[in-house]
Amino acid sequence: MKVVIAEKPSVARDLAKVFGKTVRKDGYIEGPGYSFTWAFGHLVQLAAPEAYGFKGWRIENLPMLPERFKLAVRQLRNGKGTADDPGVVKQLNIIKQLFDEATEIIVATDAGREGELIFRYIYYHLKCKKPFKRLWISSQTDEAIKNGFRNLKPGTDYDTLFFSAQCRSESDWVVGLNATQALSIAAGNRTVLSLGRVQTPTLAMICFRYLENKNFKPQTYYQVAIHLTKDDITFRALSVRNYKDKESAQEVVDKVMDVASGDAAGGLITNVEVKPRKEQPPLLHDLSSLQQEANKRRGFTADQTLGYAQTLYESKLITYPRTGSRYIGEDILATIPLLIGNLEQHPLFGRQASFLKTAKLNKRSVNAAKVTDHHALLPTENIPSSLSPDLQVVYDLIAGRMLEAFHQECLKELTKITIESGSTFVANGTVIQSPGWRSVFNQKDDEKEDEDNATLPKVKKDESLPVVKKELLEKQTKPKALYNEASLLKAMETSGKEIEDEELRQAMKNSGLGTPATRAAIIETLIKREYVKREKKLLLPTEKGLAVYELVKDKKIAQAELTGLWEKRLEEIRTGGSVAEFKNEIREYTRTITAELLEAGKGLSDVLGENTPEEGGVVCPHCKKGTLRFGEKVVGCSNYQGGCKFVIWRTMSGVKLTDEQISSLIDTGKTEIIEGFKSQSGNVFAASLLLSDGKVHFVFAPKGV
Repeated sequence: MKVVIAEKPSVARDLAKVFGKTVRKDGYIEGPGYSFTWAFGHLVQLAAPEAYGFKGWRIENLPMLPERFKLAVRQLRNGKGTADDPGVVKQLNIIKQLFDEATEIIVATDAGREGELIFRYIYYHLKCKKPFKRLWISSQTDEAIKNGFRNLKPGTDYDTLFFSAQCRSESDWVVGLNATQALSIAAGNRTVLSLGRVQTPTLAMICFRYLENKNFKPQTYYQVAIHLTKDDITFRALSVRNYKDKESAQEVVDKVMDVASGDAAGGLITNVEVKPRKEQPPLLHDLSSLQQEANKRRGFTADQTLGYAQTLYESKLITYPRTGSRYIGEDILATIPLLIGNLEQHPLFGRQASFLKTAKLNKRSVNAAKVTDHHALLPTENIPSSLSPDLQVVYDLIAGRMLEAFHQECLKELTKITIESGSTFVANGTVIQSPGWRSVFNQKDDEKEDEDNATLPKVKKDESLPVVKKELLEKQTKPKALYNEASLLKAMETSGKEIEDEELRQAMKNSGLGTPATRAAIIETLIKREYVKREKKLLLPTEKGLAVYELVKDKKIAQAELTGLWEKRLEEIRTGGSVAEFKNEIREYTRTITAELLEAGKGLSDVLGENTPEEGGVVCPHCKKGTLRFGEKVVGCSNYQGGCKFVIWRTMSGVKLTDEQISSLIDTGKTEIIEGFKSQSGNVFAASLLLSDGKVHFVFAPKGV
């Protein structure tokens, strides 16, 4: 019997359906010759410090550097602390039984670093010795699945991918736990102050930009503008110089020869430069660029965009979403005409899709050498129908970007007119001769100032135009904009370096903070820790976040470049780099930061002034003062007398919540989609639960997918 293990039940069902296997059992699906089972995320993880004898948060335990890491079943919080999650234990026993009976094991977890880690930790925890094969696909369509099963790879081909994932997992453990305990202990153990290998440099970037913006002292300066006219077109030209004082600028204004003062000469054209420019189309989307675009266009958070993309992927409508590549190979290029043709009936893209069917495709995004685990995001050959509005937005961003990427260049004409009228003035204008790829979304060049996009008349050197208006402009220098999710994601790609050139940014992708697949979770973690808050589209640090930043800003743990270098090293391990060297560097780094943070955090308890929860208890997510008490019917806060009314009922709309689901609500603020709720009218529905402002809300599953 062949046993196929997927990352989640829904994927296992899709795989089984392709093979016509439909007999549902407890924890797996079977049919002649096959069984399809699943994990649900990380069933097995690195053991907690207690497994190595590090009991309690004590300074003498630090730094905690296990010689050999142990694996443990995923833990679940309860009223007495933590215990093995019974649902996980049950599923692991089912997987073990299937592995014991298997003639062949096929790994079908997500084809990436985390998917590989999920399987390997299960495999090693169960002490399985049987060889296994790997399914590696970039799409969940039936044809892609069948083709993937026809081309299974030996599991050993992905050993270096596992080593990379394992190094990431272990480094996050030693850095995160030691740093968190060191700072929390130094602050008097009055509250948990979470730090992390990627989380803390990201917080530092947000806080630095916020303080830079807040402390910015604007400088006033002056410009002079003149308005000229020809052929019923009036345009503005600005002085080439800025002036520090108003008097100097006024002198320039007074010298301008304008119509109102009776001067006939007006402005003399001393030079006209007209330069053609070809603007290449953008590269295809990876997850990070998709998240940035969705945030700019629709205000979606990175986490929301990832969730929508994952839903589209599991609905067989797009390729693998957690990709970090913006390129495809020649083999995928061969499928592009079909994908373009599928969009001919699309209400937004039909016209451009029809045009591209007969046009020569731009190959800027075609480079097999730059494709890593997965190629860039693309729609599949399946045509969607009746998508929810938000899912449609994300699908259209992916489909539209495909059309843009293979479209023609945008042809522009950049005009610069130099004018003399008592001083030197310049007018800039851009005329789009052929919109090319910009016609897909009818996108304007929004990166230029208004005066650079002005409509200019045809003029010649030595020609004089009347100046119909002159004005003195008072302006102020501006600080760098506060981070929103789009700009933060962009900055994380390059460890905070400001690089606008797209090719250079691509070259730095392996040196960024985190990966496209993890950056959304990092942002959500900072918000959950109450280090960062959302205000409209902006990401702003809280007082707590700023207090932590002030302590760590000069320490190694806050250095984005160092963390980016480690990300590069993890990628090198994936291609055969030294595991031992990386682990030794991380251990030495952990010793350094532990000592730094124990010293730095001594005065923090006075800044935070937080209450101490009951030892070993779960802090109430609402009031942050009490401890949660787990009862048979309800989970409530111990600070009831103090006014906290936080409560989670065990049974909601006919469904009794498991400890795992309640813990997910408390830890992450949400659950996975839960089936079987019943409305007051008796209708059965599915929904996930969201914890917001101390109350539990239903979030309904997307329709039409």
